[in-house]
Amino acid sequence: MRKSLIAVAIGAALTVAACSDKDATQQVTDTAQTEQSQTQQAQTAEFNQSNPFYAESTLPYNAPDFSKIKFEHYKPAFEAGMAEHAEEIEAIATNSEAPTFENTIVAMEKSGALLGRVSSVFYNVAGSNGNDDTRALQGELAPKMAAHRDNIMLNPELFARVKAVYENRDSLEGEALRLVEDTYKGFVRAGAELNDEAKAQIREINSEISSLTTEFQRNLMNLAKENMVIVEDKAQLAGLSDAEIKQLADAAAAAGHEGKYVISITNTTRQPILSSLENRELRQRVWEASAYRGTGNTETDNRPLVKRLAELRAEKAQLLGYDNWGKYVLETSMAGTPEAAQKMLRDLVPAVVSNVEAEKAEIQAMIDAEGGDFEVQPWDWAYYAEKVRAEKYALDAEEVKKYFEFNRVVEDGVFFAMNQLFGITFDQRDDIPTYGDNIRVYEVKDIDGETLGLFYGDWFTRDGKRGGAWMSSFVSQSNLLDKKPVILNNQNIKKAAEGPTFLSFDEVSTMFHEMGHGLHGMFSDVMYPSLAGTSVSRDYVEFPSTFQEDWMLNEKVLNNFAKHYETGEPMPKELLDKVMAAKNFNMGYDTLEYIASALLDFEYHTLTPEAAASIEDVAAFEAAALERNGVAVDAVPPRYKSTFFAHVFAGGYSAGYYAYMWSEILAADAFKYMQEQGGLTLENGQKFRETILSQGNSKDPMQQYIDFRGQEPTGEALLERRGLTAPKID
Repeated sequence: MRKSLIAVAIGAALTVAACSDKDATQQVTDTAQTEQSQTQQAQTAEFNQSNPFYAESTLPYNAPDFSKIKFEHYKPAFEAGMAEHAEEIEAIATNSEAPTFENTIVAMEKSGALLGRVSSVFYNVAGSNGNDDTRALQGELAPKMAAHRDNIMLNPELFARVKAVYENRDSLEGEALRLVEDTYKGFVRAGAELNDEAKAQIREINSEISSLTTEFQRNLMNLAKENMVIVEDKAQLAGLSDAEIKQLADAAAAAGHEGKYVISITNTTRQPILSSLENRELRQRVWEASAYRGTGNTETDNRPLVKRLAELRAEKAQLLGYDNWGKYVLETSMAGTPEAAQKMLRDLVPAVVSNVEAEKAEIQAMIDAEGGDFEVQPWDWAYYAEKVRAEKYALDAEEVKKYFEFNRVVEDGVFFAMNQLFGITFDQRDDIPTYGDNIRVYEVKDIDGETLGLFYGDWFTRDGKRGGAWMSSFVSQSNLLDKKPVILNNQNIKKAAEGPTFLSFDEVSTMFHEMGHGLHGMFSDVMYPSLAGTSVSRDYVEFPSTFQEDWMLNEKVLNNFAKHYETGEPMPKELLDKVMAAKNFNMGYDTLEYIASALLDFEYHTLTPEAAASIEDVAAFEAAALERNGVAVDAVPPRYKSTFFAHVFAGGYSAGYYAYMWSEILAADAFKYMQEQGGLTLENGQKFRETILSQGNSKDPMQQYIDFRGQEPTGEALLERRGLTAPKID
């Protein structure tokens, strides 16, 4: 239930007034103010020069000094950071001088340094190496940080100055003009033009949304523990390698189940282990543990959060003058409207479903041929798809992995490709402390030897790391603040208990993808921090990363890193040909599970407040939504079901999960164009860097693309990239 701090205070005062008099009520108010002041003084006293966030880190490029940072440093740094930032904003808002670009917009860009330092470290560590303490502090900070942002964005004096600069922007150009327009738009979209009553409602909604999204993310960590699958009989693990079985045994021992085996659930509905497990009953247990998590089958239930978040977002959109949350979110995107994004997805459905049906027929034929007396179910698909792949392409996935050894993939694959395309090099720095185990730090140098910044590779899974893969930063690039970027890539690769770690095809592709995000931050070359790096719309930010995936299969790159871990011999041409032929196998399934989730996202976020409030059964709503969009195909569930759809209910992709496909249209078109221009060359890479990667949000995204490509993208290359064909029409 949403309850503002004002409401809490009023409730306390009424309780006292009912049993006393006016003086007693005033005494309670004075006491509360005194206690609040004493608390603030204590927090200020607690934050001093001994706190590593007190001043900028003295490490190269202001990288965080994890040899000094302790958990107890975070909270006082946050409190001091918010207080300092509030004072800076108040000084800007009450400046007696006439508002100018420098004393208002640039001054805001320079504010909040302390809060930025502690935020960038804490939230990265909480996501990559979290624990009960960090999750508790996240919950405590969520409403405070939301209120702090609202105090800025809903400040009438500050907005008046921003508006004055905006209305006199004719003398500005380039980045400065872009920054002013984006800043003004941001204030309006935050509710700066609303009346006081509506602003109060926005504050309450923002506070609750912040708390609920934090709770949703925290719940996902709990659900991973609650839904781990415990196996007592080793025989049930048939199909796994000895090394994989040992990993499960080690996981069981760490979880207090000595002598047993634990299968941990990853973030998507489909579980990677399902492609190997021969035991059908165990496959079903694993799939159900994944698909039904958060539905009340264990202690943690995310269904109330799903419903409430959909309702709150619809309420906020309506207050701000939009029909629904989707229209609000997509107003600043490349797609422009939910209808445009939905059309893009729905237009693909017939071709995708046609491919899925063909794939399903092949899988069912394999089941029948082996004497299976059942129709393919979700827990069967991956297992039998691998059998079909092996038969169709004579491809052994485990044999392929022996050519994807982790260190070679990193050094001779990803780093090599980036060197060939951009001329950059990665020099490992063992002298810079990190926040956890198995994290590598690299100094990235440009083609002329000048340092661009630091890159952290946190590729392995660990207890306390959230699922999936992502890029973030400890320091963002800014010429105004003289900052070079400090970038972080995260993945969840399971490190071998001993010996070399081998990667799957998808894990290698993901590493290239995240490096694309990393370079978007690393190559950023803009003046103002608000426009730096990946601060672009959701449906553009995935373009540079998806674009990099295809270099994995470039012949020169693949031949450089795909070498047998023992002999060092390159992948034989026969095997390479099979890999290339099979790379789009099962793509109908992959595409449909994604589209189903993207359309489900829109179903929640194009609701009115009344419609959202009327959701009684999340599972029933989800099923009806999939059916309505023509993506309710047996045995192919959405990649993310509602109760663990972190992108939209915990992350920043609400009404934006479609962005991956929208961006892939750009990526496919751009990659095809680059092949026509000579492929993997420094000249091509430099052009992509100058027109796309260095620009951040300093220029309209479509104009950036036109600057690179010479025209707007077409969707023709997308189906080609995915190996999909349109259904035949008789």
